[in-house]
Amino acid sequence: MEKLVIKGGVPLKGTIRISGAKNAALPILMASILLEDPTVFTNVPNLKDIRTTIKLLEILGCPATFTDGVVRTRPCEPKPEAPYDLVKTMRASVLCLGPLLARLGYAKVAYPGGCAIGARPVNLHLAALEQMGVTFDLDSGYIIGKVDKLRGAHIVFDKITVGGTENLLMAAALAEGETVLENSAREPEVVDLANFLIACGAKIEGHGTNVIRIQGVQRLHGCEYPIMPDRIEAGTFMVAAAITRGDLLLENCPVEALDAVISKLREMGVHVSREEGGLRVRHTGDLRSVDITTQPYPGFPTDMQAQFMALMCVAEGAGMVEETIFENRFMHVLELVRMGADVRLVGRTARIKGGRALTGAPVMASDLRASASLVLAGLAASGETHVQRIYHLDRGYERIEEKLNPVGARIERMQETEE
Repeated sequence: MEKLVIKGGVPLKGTIRISGAKNAALPILMASILLEDPTVFTNVPNLKDIRTTIKLLEILGCPATFTDGVVRTRPCEPKPEAPYDLVKTMRASVLCLGPLLARLGYAKVAYPGGCAIGARPVNLHLAALEQMGVTFDLDSGYIIGKVDKLRGAHIVFDKITVGGTENLLMAAALAEGETVLENSAREPEVVDLANFLIACGAKIEGHGTNVIRIQGVQRLHGCEYPIMPDRIEAGTFMVAAAITRGDLLLENCPVEALDAVISKLREMGVHVSREEGGLRVRHTGDLRSVDITTQPYPGFPTDMQAQFMALMCVAEGAGMVEETIFENRFMHVLELVRMGADVRLVGRTARIKGGRALTGAPVMASDLRASASLVLAGLAASGETHVQRIYHLDRGYERIEEKLNPVGARIERMQETEE
């Protein structure tokens, strides 16, 4: 098992290029099940979850190749079963459910469990698909869905669901008639999926709002499509500039998708400006703590709260982070405390007293974004930080040390030794 060893205390200065967004690429790759022509996807990040998705597509009878950020798919006659061995490793595998039902009228997908940050049930997906005519059974840990032909429906989600919106977008693209999705997710990654489907011939309106209308079509053709840049990777590197008192230019940065993050950074005293070539983020003075409440887009993203908590630990004053999306997303708190942070948990709220000098320590990552927060804390800390279980980190960041070391970080990837 690998770990990162970080020697902190160095301001980061230079340019970093932002990779394609994993959370956009996963549903878009799943959507290739719907297509009857070859398709080329560019700006695809080289991540474990991407490789898992390609493996799943191959098992489903839809072969794909991945080379130098480009995925090429071929038209296929899909098979209906997504096995447990793959679904258990990547929750987003459930996004094959809608496309399989649209193409085959039948799908057998292993039921995804919860994860370290909390349960994310798929009941909203199933209830919505039932309104389109699907009947479901749960047998031996598998969701089995059957339908003669998907029919358009007026669906109101009980709760905003990104995955549910994505599954229904893909299913409705080939359904009979019109489907209306109310209380739908507005995340940029959902918009990217809709834009891809439109490029393939789908008829979709309202994506990016809470009401999406889809007119079903007979078939979807192939295209060449670039995956949007990763707003969470960009946000993480923005915090890296601030927490190290550095100055970074982020190329290929999805600025419009980062309004909430940029607003909080400016409130904390960080200088953020659009410049030729990208977004510049630099530390210009004392950092001030803030209060943050995570919300569905366009609110402050839950995927950035751990990184901001690390930043608030070194900012002046007291701040608060309220997590409203996932019930168990504070597992990084105890690790930050090991590094000298003053953080107290009260239910789903973390209270942070800033102005503390962080010191290096051995810490353990519990999930993807917690991993990022520990790397950021290590960059700001004195001494040496060992971040263990970085397989979480590698699910969402392309070898993060290879992007941070050229701008001044001192990070080494090492094998953990057996005690």
